Order: sequence, then structure tokens, then C-alpha cells
Amino acid sequence: MNTRPGITIIGSGFAGLGMAIKLKEAGYHDFVILEKAAELGGTWRDNTYPGCACDVPSHMYSFSYELNPGWSRMFSPGAEIQDYLRACADRYGLGPHLRFGREVVGLEYDDAARDWRVSLSDGESLTTNAVVSATGALHVPSLPAIPGRETFLGPSFHSAGWDHSVDLTGRRVAVVGTGASAVQFVPQIAPRVSRLHLFQRTPPWIQPRPDFPFSPRAKRFLALPGAARALRASIYWALETRALGFAVDPRLMRVHETSARRHLAAQVPDPELRARLTPDYTIGCKRILISNDYYPALTRENVEVITDGVREIRENSIVDATGRETEVDVIVYGTGFKVTDALGEQRIVGRNGRKIQDAWQDGVEAYHGITTTGFPNLFFLLGPNTGLGHNSVVFMIEAQVRYVLDCLRLLSRTKARALDVRPEAQRAYNDRLRARLDRLVWSQGGCRSWYLDEHGVNRAVWPGFTFEYWARTRRPRPAAFELIP
Repeated sequence: MNTRPGITIIGSGFAGLGMAIKLKEAGYHDFVILEKAAELGGTWRDNTYPGCACDVPSHMYSFSYELNPGWSRMFSPGAEIQDYLRACADRYGLGPHLRFGREVVGLEYDDAARDWRVSLSDGESLTTNAVVSATGALHVPSLPAIPGRETFLGPSFHSAGWDHSVDLTGRRVAVVGTGASAVQFVPQIAPRVSRLHLFQRTPPWIQPRPDFPFSPRAKRFLALPGAARALRASIYWALETRALGFAVDPRLMRVHETSARRHLAAQVPDPELRARLTPDYTIGCKRILISNDYYPALTRENVEVITDGVREIRENSIVDATGRETEVDVIVYGTGFKVTDALGEQRIVGRNGRKIQDAWQDGVEAYHGITTTGFPNLFFLLGPNTGLGHNSVVFMIEAQVRYVLDCLRLLSRTKARALDVRPEAQRAYNDRLRARLDRLVWSQGGCRSWYLDEHGVNRAVWPGFTFEYWARTRRPRPAAFELIP
């Protein structure tokens, strides 16, 4: 392996591959992609649970320069997205740059050499001038801190590490969590199990899923010049209208809440169950989910929704907050991922030996979500406050990739060795960000979500329209950076 690449990319999902593709197009070939797993794909490699699919329309959840007229459905299954990523890697010749089984465990900046030392889990290391962290926001599973969780004798696993060797047929299964993954896999396993006990802490708002297969005729039409791009554009602007309630005023979310309430009423006739599935917070405060089969699955005779919370897990059972004990054979955790925690737990040492945890002691933040003061030539893709609640993060990735490339061009043009965002630029940017976020639905909607850190501050989501972010990252502002010779 090349131990002195000019640029090191960490991760081979959409962000890592997108960065690599554009580096090659720009004439940068001295780079490696470090991937901890045995194959590329990130989220779409790891999540193989039953029913796994994207909740953004396929023609928008893909690279704008690599449209696929052959998507099977409006919302593609995960395996199809994984195939798309493999095809992109092959088409753009990324194979020679990929290094599998290479888990990064630490980054340390050398002030004298103006380089980064990248430490790997196998004890090896490499030296590089710039690092692009493309590890994504949803890759570290979050397991609940429930007393006794480790004592359970039966199979138990997180949805992001689905154990396909466990046959759920005829078994008593507990599902802990009702987030985006659970909404997809619960309808798939409910008909097969003898009993399904769904432990719900907070019900999600769910809207209808406008999904349908593309016919062979539709695929032929989309293969015509401009057709797939026109569809993508229409999807983009349709999704962007959803940002009005997020970016302008939470009261504008009422139309979405009306749609969700009608969906719930139409699919759950039992008023008692419907009450337990009705959120008590403003829609959009947590991630809005889409499904046509989740509510019907919960009305099955073999499915029970438990809203009293989990107090304890025992060897063969789960005890809820009321003291009621439910015997189960298998536990599946649909409890989401570490987002803000995962960023802050990385072992990164910047200028003058400063740890990332010290830089972020008051909360995870970055300039445009991409660069952080004191960590030169370290770029985050899908970093702090660049996630979305209404559109495709692939759009955000492409904007960030372009911004990183422009930063590299700035270094080349000025003959500088590194660039570091100035503290005053980062502070001003995040102060403006906080002022916007604090009055929006994620903070004012009356819920607690993974968007918020331990202080209740939104560190995950972009508070505006995606075209606004695109415009703000159109090109780096040289005055915002210290250029290090």
C-alpha cells in the first residue's frame, strides 16, 4: 500500500466514492480510499435487514452526473443502491485506489511536516497531506443502556447488523425502537413470527409512501436524452417545498401533520391503538417516516405495541416500566445510530497537540460543516449540521465535494502546504446557524431526537433549503482561512 498518498479518503459510501470520482476528474490521482470493511458501500453494505430501502426517491438519491434510468422502483431497495455504488466505482476506475480491511483508528497532525499521520487498526500507518473523512452520519449503531441487556440468552442484534442465520419463523420476537429501520422491517417479519412485541418509546409521524415499480416502458422512456434529468429535477423541487416548515416556520408543518393523521386514521381503525401511535410533538421535530405497511402490521393479532418503556432485560424476557414481564426468544434493536456522539468520539489530534474533543468541548461544530479550526487539511463530508430532514443528502455531498476540491485548488494556487479555518470565521458561521436553529421545529417541536446533542442543541441538520447550502459553498472564501506555508 502507498504509505504516502497526497490525499486520504476514509470511507467508501456515497461520500467517499463521490470525493474520489471528482478528484480523478480534476486530475488528482495520488489518493487512497480506506475502508474498514471487506467491500464498499457504507450504509447500503451494512444494512441488510428485511425490507431495507431508501426513503428518498431513487432518481434523487444518486449522483447528478451518474443518473440511472433503470431503477426498479421509485424508492429502491438497499441491495439495488449497493449495486449502483459498485457500478460507479467500476465506471470511474476507483478499484486501484480502494484499500479494504483498513480501519482508521486515529489521525495526528504533524506541525513541522504539515502532514497527517493516519493510524490503522492493524498497527500500520500512513502519512498524507490531506484527509477527507467520509464516514457518514449513520454508521455507528446505538444500543440502549438497558440494565441486563448483556444477560439475555437468546439471539439479539441491531438492525444494522442483522443476523440472517437466525430464523424468526414461529418465534416470540421483541423489537425495541420504532425509528426508520423498524418501520421497514417490522412489516416484513410480523407475518412470520408467532408473537411480535414492539416496545415503543415515542411514536413517529408517518406519511404515505408514494412508491411504485417502473415498468419496462417507463425505463425505456427514462433512458431517452434528458428524461431522467427532468424527473430528477421535478423530484428535487417537490422535496424542496417540504423545507418551508423546517426552514421558515414550524406552523407551516400543519399540512404535513394533516396528511399523517389521515394516514393513521385510514390504516388503524382501533381508537385505542391509534391513540398510542399518535405523536404528541410537532411533525418534523423527529425524522418524518414514510410507509404504507407499518400501521397495518401493527393491527395484526400477533403484534402488540408496548408503550411503557423497557426497565430491564432478563435471561429470557423483557420487563417494562410497569413491572410486566414478557418472555421472548429474540430481541431486535431498531434503536438508530450514534450521530453527534460518533463525531466527538474520534481520536483526532490537530495543531499543537489539540484533541478534537477539546475543540468540541462545547459541542460539535465546523465551518460549513466541512472544516474545523485547529485541524488543517481535514475535511468532513456530511459533517455537523449538514444532514437533511426533507431532501437527498447526496445533493449535500456533491456540494461539499466541490468545496473541498476548491480548497485543494486554493492550496495549489497559493503554494501553501495547508489551510486552517480561522476561529472568527467558524464562530461567526455557527452563531448564525444557532440563531436559525434555535427557533425551528427541531428545537421548538416538543421532542427529543438524535438531531440534538446532550445539551439539546441541534448538531445534525441543516436549517435551510439545500439550494441555499449549495450557494453558500459555491467557492471557499480565502479570507476565512489561514494559509500555512
